[in-house]
Amino acid sequence: MADPRAESEPLLGRARGGSGHDWPAGSAACGSVRGDPGAVSRWDLCFDQATVFIEDAIQYRSINHRMDARSMWLYRLYYSNTCQWILSFTIFLILFLAFIETPSSLTSTADVRYRSPPWDPPCGLTESIEGLCLLVFVADVSVKPLRIRRLLRPFFLMQNSSMMKKTLKCIRSSLPEMASVMLLLALHLCVFTMFGMLLFTGEKQDHGQDRERLIYFRNLPEALTSLLVLLTTANNPDVMTPAYSRNRAYAIFFIVFTLIGSLFLMNLLTAIIYNQFRGYLMKSFQTSLFRRRLGARAAYEVLSKTAEGEAHPQRVGVKPQDFLQVLQKVQLDSAHKQAIVEKVCSYGDDLLSADEFQKLFNEFDKRVIKEHPPRPEYGSPFLQSAQFLFSHRYFDYLGNFIALGNLVSVSVFLVMDADVLPEDRDDFVLGILNCVFILYYVLELLLKVFALGLPGYLSYSSNLFDGLLTVVLLVLEISTLAVYRFPHPGWKPEMLGLLSLWDMARLVNMLIVFRFLRIIPSMKLMAVVASTILDLIKNMRAFGGILVVVYYVFAIMGINLFRGVVVAPPGNGSLAPDNSSAPCGSFEQLEYWANNFDDFAAALITLWNVMVVNNWQVFLDAYRRYSGPWSKLYFVLWWLVSSVIWVNLFLALILEHFLHKWDRRTHLQSLAGDQETSYQMSVELLFRDVLEEPTEEELVEKLSHHPHLQLCR
Repeated sequence: MADPRAESEPLLGRARGGSGHDWPAGSAACGSVRGDPGAVSRWDLCFDQATVFIEDAIQYRSINHRMDARSMWLYRLYYSNTCQWILSFTIFLILFLAFIETPSSLTSTADVRYRSPPWDPPCGLTESIEGLCLLVFVADVSVKPLRIRRLLRPFFLMQNSSMMKKTLKCIRSSLPEMASVMLLLALHLCVFTMFGMLLFTGEKQDHGQDRERLIYFRNLPEALTSLLVLLTTANNPDVMTPAYSRNRAYAIFFIVFTLIGSLFLMNLLTAIIYNQFRGYLMKSFQTSLFRRRLGARAAYEVLSKTAEGEAHPQRVGVKPQDFLQVLQKVQLDSAHKQAIVEKVCSYGDDLLSADEFQKLFNEFDKRVIKEHPPRPEYGSPFLQSAQFLFSHRYFDYLGNFIALGNLVSVSVFLVMDADVLPEDRDDFVLGILNCVFILYYVLELLLKVFALGLPGYLSYSSNLFDGLLTVVLLVLEISTLAVYRFPHPGWKPEMLGLLSLWDMARLVNMLIVFRFLRIIPSMKLMAVVASTILDLIKNMRAFGGILVVVYYVFAIMGINLFRGVVVAPPGNGSLAPDNSSAPCGSFEQLEYWANNFDDFAAALITLWNVMVVNNWQVFLDAYRRYSGPWSKLYFVLWWLVSSVIWVNLFLALILEHFLHKWDRRTHLQSLAGDQETSYQMSVELLFRDVLEEPTEEELVEKLSHHPHLQLCR
């Protein structure tokens, strides 16, 4: 089992030390507080301590902090929703400043040929905003130790996410294993680079060899770059074509290189990252689980003291009334609070044992499904039959079928009108069809409201989307008919504007495709894939946050290194510049002028295009010519960080989620217990069934060494 102290310190700071001497006298024991003169205040202090411990357990936080009344008040204030929202907004604001401060990104295009002068903020505006943000950060770091690297803007984002810190530690711990494969890749590149230069250089060369040498193996840096790009398959088969066109045997060189590098070594790197990611992340979650159990046990110990000497002198436990009173102070959504209250009431008036108290915390991992409002009751048998009919799932299937017809009709007419000039189009048939479809959507909405009642209809998210879509379509259709009148032969509403109401209605019709997402839960295999995607979206904050930090740092570096190096060619100010003189496949011929580092937004897009690695050799060549050969180091480093490390981590997360969903569907259903609640698939819960539960002795031993809490029992 992982050492519970392994993550007691924050990632970018030290844990605050303390000897416990600041703990107020008399707060060590809560068991007999009712008989002491300060019974009321110490009774409240015990409840406040239990509240903080429960909140720490819910959020997987360490409990090694001061526990006096003033410290707990400040602690809860810092972690309150308001303070955390202010801190998150401040982090977003100071990161967003990069878009408006010099060089500003507030232009309609990033293309250096057509870009207008950017807006310059007034003197002192961005400095004032940054100063206010720094004041918030000063308040933030006043409760945390300070290190110099935390002064960098993106690290405030990372410091305020425990999952991001876990992921970053996982990456840091995986670097030695990744370095071994990176060394093999470097050796592989060097060997084939030298072999390629020897193969395509000599006294007697055919035309294919000469072209291969001049284009891809002219010198050592060019040869190394060509094979590095081939490792990502971005320049395949271009790099092979000159030599292969003259002799088939030359293909062996490139095929062997690709097999060893791309298929074996790169996939081996993926396997190592996945294995290390799962191993180190599981150790981190083991510590998180220990923190939750320790926080729960600390709350139990504090509250159980108040039960000694009461109605059950021979049994130590927590009175349900005391726990419910503490629960009202805990920062938790009402749905989970209600579920916990029901769970506590199921135990009756008996004292809660330590095991029962720990089981209550399993309710925090459940997604509470809210009950739908009752349907209206009708006395007429005819209305009852109609209500049953229009609330049946087959009525939804009919709506999906009608929506499919709408989608097909719009798609067919869009294809038919693609090559027809606007003045020659006749939208009479499509106008009639859209009127019919929209009338059906309105009728469907009214019938569902009749069957379910307005509160019941609005309680379904799918109905909310359908209803909103129907209202938008109806408003657009009425506006279209008011402006263009009813459809008739020769009806051409496009003639009245670039984007007419009719065009807007056809675009909104395309949203009907989302109605088919409701059929996913009924298809077992598709439901597994869809639920995996939804869980990934919910748990992508940590990985997305790390990507934001990496993008931010590299974008700022790119602006400092390459700002202004890409200059528009002279005499090319038109929208159709003459690029016939540029080499085929070059930066200039492909008109990649908008891919530059002249402002923050443009830098982000350029980095994204390089991360995708499609045609990234064009960027390597262009920036080599515009700024120098050293620029390749920047782009290769970005490729390693983004495409190799981060993308493989993302792949590891996808694999773990999907395998867990695929192999443990029945197990998760048994964990859910009933149809009213289901377990959320958080990243922490993903590893829960393979983690080792801490023993009673470990929890008690850890609590006995708490620096600011003294438990007598």
